[in-house]
Amino acid sequence: MPVIIGALRESAPRETRVSLVPEVAEKLAQSGARVLLERGAGASAQFPDAAYRGVEWADSAAAVLEQSQVVLAVQPLSLEHIQALKPGAVVVGFLQPYARREEVKALKERRITSFAMELVPRISRAQSMDALSSQAAIAGYKAVLIAANHLPKFLPMLTTAAGTIRPAQVLVIGAGVAGLQAIATARRLGAVVEAYDVRGATREQVKSLGAKFVETGVSAEGAGGYARELTEEEKRKQQEVLDSRIAAADAVVTTASVPGRPAPKIIPRAAVERMRPGSVIVDIAAEQGGNCELTRAGEVVTHQGVKVVGAVGLAGELAYNASEMYARNLLNFLKPAIQKGELAIDWSDEVFAQACLTHAGEIKHEPTRKAIEG
Repeated sequence: MPVIIGALRESAPRETRVSLVPEVAEKLAQSGARVLLERGAGASAQFPDAAYRGVEWADSAAAVLEQSQVVLAVQPLSLEHIQALKPGAVVVGFLQPYARREEVKALKERRITSFAMELVPRISRAQSMDALSSQAAIAGYKAVLIAANHLPKFLPMLTTAAGTIRPAQVLVIGAGVAGLQAIATARRLGAVVEAYDVRGATREQVKSLGAKFVETGVSAEGAGGYARELTEEEKRKQQEVLDSRIAAADAVVTTASVPGRPAPKIIPRAAVERMRPGSVIVDIAAEQGGNCELTRAGEVVTHQGVKVVGAVGLAGELAYNASEMYARNLLNFLKPAIQKGELAIDWSDEVFAQACLTHAGEIKHEPTRKAIEG
């Protein structure tokens, strides 16, 4: 029997993305699967129902959940949705295992097989499945546009009859995918850009985009392409250099985060108070507590003339492209498990094994299991 792959209209506040776009839904249908969508699933991302081909429709989320063997999602399913899942169902999406403990417990208790897209290993073969990176790129791009919107200055240098306008100085903290996209966007808009990351390996990437790398003498190479947490002495040394560069910047974009932990505090109140009035900080890590001491998620805080933007849901602000990229990530993840229209997960495949959160009544991701079960 063909596998039934379902997708819902996302119900989380401010979430505008959809897990299946018409292009990907059609490809899944062509692979022999049946594709079932809740009506209006793509509307907030500007994909009307009429744009989808070869799919089936359901009038409610419950109707999708009770029929689908595989459920694709952007945000974690609610407890109510988890209880409505078909026995033996597979869930694939951003599941936030570090933060959504009750939902993880429910998936385990209902013996649901779940794959968290944020757990997909960062190996060459899985690059096309790396949803964290695809969505982070959008956040980095949008963060610079937000900074430009709040800044009372031009970003590029302008030569006019009224004289020459100097370009804005932009500092990007964190040179992961979001940070690199922020650097590239600020450069395209004509700003003078500096960037810093505790991982020295990013130095050449930063320079290749035309930005200056801020040298602090601190390196924190970590496993899996992430940065490790710094020691107190390393933090002090880093802070002395960064505070001087923050004070010189017109706009600062911060992107630093550590999986499963609060975002590191990189910009203290004192550093904000050294910035010129009219300067802007856009904190992409706001939802993890923020890189700036003054950040409030979802708010714009003005302190001594400096605006601190607690940016949340940035990928959703470009929902059309964000959904396209995310849906392609899901397609690339699922393709190896669909054979002649049927679901066949190869548990010897390290991508499936490492991305698995729950299966057969167990929490398979060890850090999550320890956090929940002790």
